[in-house]
Amino acid sequence: MDQPDYADLIAAALAARRQAYTPYSHFAVGAAALTGSGTLFPGCNIENAAYPATVCAERVALFSAYAVGEHDIAALAVVTDTDDVARPCGVCRQVIAELAPRCTVILLNLRGDQQFCTPQDLLPHSFGAAHLSNS
Repeated sequence: MDQPDYADLIAAALAARRQAYTPYSHFAVGAAALTGSGTLFPGCNIENAAYPATVCAERVALFSAYAVGEHDIAALAVVTDTDDVARPCGVCRQVIAELAPRCTVILLNLRGDQQFCTPQDLLPHSFGAAHLSNS
């Protein structure tokens, strides 16, 4: 089965990367979430001198979608300037697993390399709501 055309999603992630605020690491990341309704939500990483306040591009994109009621995430593209595609950090993997459990994740670099995976590929055996039962 052929992959859907993710050209607009990838273009949005590339454009978002150019907006990254990375004065400390100089590691700009762009992301874009595509919802089931076809809406794109870009995200970029935003650093802060108080490092724990830094937010990753993947979370910015997903949180932006959720903030306006778009909960059906069909795909998430993440682009970095690395030799190989870079995988999301652990925190982002957990957020993707919870907020976009059925999405297609597209990992890209600026050289044109792409890898398609699922949230379960990124974080097998993830922690979720079922683990929080009061039983």
